[in-house]
Amino acid sequence: MNARIEAIYRYPVKGLTSQKLERTTLSPGATLPADRLYAIENGPIGFDPAEPKYFPKQRFLMLMRNERLATLRTEYDEASHTLTIGHEGREVARGDLRTSEGRLAIEAFFISFMPDELRGPPKVLHGTNHSFSDVAKKVVSIINLASVAAVETATGAAVDPLRFRGNLYVEGWPAWHEFDLMGRTLTINGARLKVIKRIVRCAATNVDPATGIRDLTIPKTLQQNFHHADCGVYAEVVAGGDIATGDAVTSD
Repeated sequence: MNARIEAIYRYPVKGLTSQKLERTTLSPGATLPADRLYAIENGPIGFDPAEPKYFPKQRFLMLMRNERLATLRTEYDEASHTLTIGHEGREVARGDLRTSEGRLAIEAFFISFMPDELRGPPKVLHGTNHSFSDVAKKVVSIINLASVAAVETATGAAVDPLRFRGNLYVEGWPAWHEFDLMGRTLTINGARLKVIKRIVRCAATNVDPATGIRDLTIPKTLQQNFHHADCGVYAEVVAGGDIATGDAVTSD
């Protein structure tokens, strides 16, 4: 199979807009650089930035419950750590997430934007070498575009692959081939990733990432048509290296 990386994405702030990359560098035992680097706490959880620990996604603002987030267009500048938020064609907030003033500006926006969905003051969180992933391990998520196409056929409607909020989108595998790779190692231009877990899909995939409308029932569609609720896999980086769009993906 002539599989290749069709696209690379990261999510600097959990639950907010993706950032497309042409290339990046993978490091052993790490996520994509700056992936889920920040999160917005939805009510106090006792997060300690000096000793960051995993918390389930329900403790943060996220699409599974807060679909209005998809109506925002956010941009993150890695050099300055500045997050810019746009809504309905205009800039509504901007802040350097390393500074208290910058975080307060972002938090103030969310207080006004979605007050009925907050369980307490929203707070921008960050921890050294921490990723606010949906799983405790530091992983890279891989989406098979043929599997997305199979879901699209089952729904009878267009399915934007970004509904699955993956890091690496692979073209060239048959549908559901990613599940056959469990325990195997993928090689991408010298980087090596061990596939460790199928990704169980939640109601976040029901939300159109362009409009914020909850217009599909992806987990239900998966169960009814394929007898599982999974799409994509998690992989651990076991050997680092540079990867780029178009790189071949091989397996042992």
